[in-house]
Amino acid sequence: MPIHLLWGDDEAARGRRVEALIAELVDPAWAAINLSRLDGQDAAQAARALEEARTPPFGGGARLVLLQRSPFCNQCPAELAESFEATLPLIPPSCHLLLVHAAKPDGRLRTTKALQKLVKAGEAEEQAFQLPAIWDGAGQVELVHRTARELGLQLEPGAAEALSEAIGNDSARLASELEKLQLFGRGPGGTGGPISVAAVQALVGGHSTSALAVGDALLEGEPVTAIALVESLLEQGEPALRIVASLTSQIRGWLWVALLDQRGEQDVAVIAKAAGIGNPKRIYVMRKQIRGRPAGRFLTLLSQLLDVEAALKRGADPGDAFRDGFLFAAAHGR
Repeated sequence: MPIHLLWGDDEAARGRRVEALIAELVDPAWAAINLSRLDGQDAAQAARALEEARTPPFGGGARLVLLQRSPFCNQCPAELAESFEATLPLIPPSCHLLLVHAAKPDGRLRTTKALQKLVKAGEAEEQAFQLPAIWDGAGQVELVHRTARELGLQLEPGAAEALSEAIGNDSARLASELEKLQLFGRGPGGTGGPISVAAVQALVGGHSTSALAVGDALLEGEPVTAIALVESLLEQGEPALRIVASLTSQIRGWLWVALLDQRGEQDVAVIAKAAGIGNPKRIYVMRKQIRGRPAGRFLTLLSQLLDVEAALKRGADPGDAFRDGFLFAAAHGR
């Protein structure tokens, strides 16, 4: 398959696949001639990629043309689209055009449709590398399993969950920590077997923290826990107003789901659209989170956040603003 389309926001996994293809297809002795790394944001380099993909390799191995930020399936100019379609049938079997982009291909474009036909015919390869959402715990555990398989590592039961709790959806850090755990297992005192929960707890510090975790703590009526999580985020350099914005979006979503559930709405697509949530599957998770809680609870939390935001915009210290907003409200039964 001379054409490879890699897309998705998991940059680390995309990068590993790119390097694996290069190692598999390109003869290192001829890499200086047969390997090209180009940037598709430059139209001239995108056009050059099409020209080079039609040129047979020199010496041993295949020719590989890597086009990062490829425009061909996302906002492709008409002239470039015509060149792309004309090039597809002219690429020799010994040449590989590797198209990489963070965004999902735009299925409305004729270039995407042409490429999809080749994928269905088995003449091109498409692979998606998407990170799970920060609220998707099961997806994060699957990310750990998938990354471990890519690296040829085995995990003991519970190790994937422990890594997920510590790292979240940070794919680059996950790969780094797995490699560190592999070295630890091969070192003095190591078993050399599957990665254990004990090894994860010993070597991978901390827990992944996000604004969503802060919201979960507020929902459970645990303002002290919420403040500790906020302080962790502030120490990591997260802007205070961004935390407020994320929490407001999260709690407003809960409010919409609660109100629409009370009205008897069952269509998750309708609820997601009203709540401004891109992935309707998240509605199932949110329903479990808010089950048994009145809509007034979310209005109270939004009022607390309004107080925090007002304090921040008056110039208050971020830590003090969150502490005063959360603890004052808890002390007064809000």
